[in-house]
Amino acid sequence: MYSLSRLRLHSSLLSRRGRSLQDACVRPNRLGAAASSHAFVRLTATTSRARRLDFLSIDKKWQERWQSDSAGTAAAADDTKPKSYVLSMFPYPSGTLHMGHLRVYTISDMLARFYRMRGHDVIHPMGWDAFGLPAENAAIERGINPADWTQSNIAKMKEQLRTISVSFDWDRELSTCSPEFYEHTQRIFLMMYEKGLAYQAEAMVNFDPVDKTVLANEQVDANGCSWRSGAKVERLKLKQWFFRITAFKEKLLEDLGSLEGGWPERVLSMQRNWLGKSFGAKIKFPVLVDGQGDPNVEIDVFTTRPDTLHGVEYVALSLDHPIVLKAAEKDEALRKFLGEASSLPPDSKAGYKLSAVRVSNPLHTIDKENPHVSRQLPVFVAPYVMSDYGEGAVMGVPGHDARDLAFFKENVNPPSIPLVIQPELISDSVEATDNIVADDNAQAVTQEGILNARCGKYQGLQSQEAAKQIVADLKQVGRGDFVEKWRLRDWLISRQRYWGAPIPIIHCAECGPVPVPKDQLPVQLPKIQGSWLKGKKGNPLEASEEWLNTECPSCKGPAKRDTDTMDTFVDSSWYYLRFLDAHNREAPFSLSSARPVDIYIGGVEHAILHLLYARFIYKFLASSELFPETGRSDLPAEPFNRLLSQGMVHGRTYSDPSTGRFLLPSELDLSSPDKPLITGTQVTPNVTFEKMSKSKYNGVDPAASALKYGADAIRAHVLFAAPVSEVLEWDESKIVGVQRWFSRLWKLVVDSKEKLESASFAPSSLEISPPASVANLSNDDATALLSTHKTIQSVTHCIENNTYSLNTVVSDLIKLTNLLSSSPPASSTILYQSLSSLLRLVAPIAPALSSECWEILHYTDSKNGSSVDSCSVSSVLAAPWPSLPLTPEQADSIAARSGQVVAVQINGRLRFTVTVPQIPSTETDEKEYLLGHILDSDEGQMWLRERNDWDKRRRVIVVKGGKLVNIVF
Repeated sequence: MYSLSRLRLHSSLLSRRGRSLQDACVRPNRLGAAASSHAFVRLTATTSRARRLDFLSIDKKWQERWQSDSAGTAAAADDTKPKSYVLSMFPYPSGTLHMGHLRVYTISDMLARFYRMRGHDVIHPMGWDAFGLPAENAAIERGINPADWTQSNIAKMKEQLRTISVSFDWDRELSTCSPEFYEHTQRIFLMMYEKGLAYQAEAMVNFDPVDKTVLANEQVDANGCSWRSGAKVERLKLKQWFFRITAFKEKLLEDLGSLEGGWPERVLSMQRNWLGKSFGAKIKFPVLVDGQGDPNVEIDVFTTRPDTLHGVEYVALSLDHPIVLKAAEKDEALRKFLGEASSLPPDSKAGYKLSAVRVSNPLHTIDKENPHVSRQLPVFVAPYVMSDYGEGAVMGVPGHDARDLAFFKENVNPPSIPLVIQPELISDSVEATDNIVADDNAQAVTQEGILNARCGKYQGLQSQEAAKQIVADLKQVGRGDFVEKWRLRDWLISRQRYWGAPIPIIHCAECGPVPVPKDQLPVQLPKIQGSWLKGKKGNPLEASEEWLNTECPSCKGPAKRDTDTMDTFVDSSWYYLRFLDAHNREAPFSLSSARPVDIYIGGVEHAILHLLYARFIYKFLASSELFPETGRSDLPAEPFNRLLSQGMVHGRTYSDPSTGRFLLPSELDLSSPDKPLITGTQVTPNVTFEKMSKSKYNGVDPAASALKYGADAIRAHVLFAAPVSEVLEWDESKIVGVQRWFSRLWKLVVDSKEKLESASFAPSSLEISPPASVANLSNDDATALLSTHKTIQSVTHCIENNTYSLNTVVSDLIKLTNLLSSSPPASSTILYQSLSSLLRLVAPIAPALSSECWEILHYTDSKNGSSVDSCSVSSVLAAPWPSLPLTPEQADSIAARSGQVVAVQINGRLRFTVTVPQIPSTETDEKEYLLGHILDSDEGQMWLRERNDWDKRRRVIVVKGGKLVNIVF
């Protein structure tokens, strides 16, 4: 081992040869890896003032060391520790990380490192959502096998992940396209099939004409387009496989209550809305065909507003309603309309009037004297009526429903439209004016109110009371009843594509559908040459004769495999359980491993699809033999205890102000970043921050950013730039602020190391007991201890209880760094305690820099040239989370030196505390003095002026010698 003096000489010689000291520190040499590493530490410590901090060299050093240390050393579970399962939503292996990946993995890695330092046995795995249409489409385009394309992308993304210093447990890695994984997806399918929860049925489905496959309702947007290809979805009647998610609808809704406080309220609201439980009535409309009534033919309509029944002007039917299909047998124009309407968006106003079919208002049976309900009403066929909701029929009340009004104006265009609900009782004398003019400005009256004179015997009743009475009367005559309805429909899982988990069913002409025996699982995908895929359309499985044709497990006769594959959301609905027991060959997971995720991190765009399906499958599995008895208790079976939904990352976007066209980087002159110009002109482009996409030329590669600024810098920046739940506007020019903080921290460590060495200080323990007395501490020592104490409190509370404010964690750490740099404590003990605490607080955010600083702080050269570790913990990442250095009484005592801590309540609830200078002896009005300083504080401005109107305060109460102020508004 070289001595410090010899290393300095060595560096001088290297400099003469034109090589930088930085190169000498990071290049491997004949000293060996370990010696080179320690040489780098000591050289850096000695010369840091003379050179710039090299973030990339530090990243390289520590990433290589972590990779070497973890090779072949999977961490064993420790049952003596509390367990924390921290999981980020696994990515689709597209081959390139995007900034959303950086944000979610930075957050999950910070949390995983934090809980490890808190003494938890942490599970923090990573896998790949590897099946799906993008890989198959890319493979077809390139003429290669989807498996080869997927595996090459996984390799690239794993290498990129290493550049951002994430600490995943790669021993648990899984890929959903691996037979070892989808064998168990097929097992779960068969378990559901045995319980009647997986079934095949003919139904109207959404068909994507571009991706050539069916889609679940959730995968079609509000405009009737495919969620992935963007194509207009067609409605076809096909035989498909479904999961009976509706069997769990009550539990899916009810158990959302147990997630309050752990899940964002907006996600809970989205889940409730998608489940869509509503209470209403089923109303039976008598049907007349060619003017003749048929007592056996009725149209059932579900409505949540039976109080508007007197205002019905038409009935609309879905495209596949039995009456429509029967009418189409004789009506060529109707058949043409149905063919065109299947591709129209669900909000289309298009309609086709059935010439031979009309209905009568069911209220006519009750109130025969009322002329307003005695008319025969037209029946339309309309794309906006969904066949799988309600009864495939709606009653059109244009006066009191905006959608009905738009449809009625488009297809009937009447001069006026009747109203039957008014905000107050309307007299008989103005009955004739109970209309709205059907012009462009007409608006439906959608709120509840009082039934007017058109409603006969129900006139004067309030809407809710009238609804109950109307349905009760209709029930008496067999024309209606109270019912509940759900928006949720069974989950369509069939996909007519190759790259997915095959459905383990064999179809036999004699026996019908037969499950594949469990000992024959997995049903593996046949290997298809990429050259065969190129230019082909349809499902390749149907053309793979050797794979397709098989033997019936029941009768041993000839049979065929099911050629549908499962929706990729089936894989992601249970993958989090596989991570817990990733190498189990016999079952998806073991009884002993089954448990929910403690913290789940991912984008809010998955708030409906993925989370709903995962909750459903978890509830099913929790009721099966795969779960321990505790999993089948009365406690809500939920897969994710806490959900952290991060906002999107937007990139800087440039567009031409005259055309709005997005500009390529080559079209921009950014020589003055603050004043961008369109190349070759003096025109300033429009600059906005928008969702990153290739079409807007605003995407940023996080791996490239890490290699430019350092992984720790971009990790800290992504946490600091915005609260977790909000949109992050990625602005690389602001990363310099984080780098300046890191430079101050680096200098603080080096300077402190020199100071501690000169004082011959060697820590005996990381944790130092609170001082016996704080009365004799110098101001700098007391301030450093108190600031360290408060920072530990704040950072710990934020990460454990207020994760959406991780940006304040970085802010707190910057403040503590600045304080220790500007006013370092005189006591070596306090200096070491504050600095070692700061490095441990920084470690989850900036693991490489904190590790380097930890070595500088703790490693010294002995006289014989060897390196001595002055700390029992060799790595900051293995060190325990810092404990509080002061008791509450000591913290209050120090805080009182420069002032008095005042707790401020608003209407009796504690909102914030503020330190107020001691009241001068000449001051007579204690209340005014305290309020002046409270209002001057940032917290006072926010709580007393922004969130409340200070001028409208009713009373101010000062108690406990000014330690508590209660303000009543």
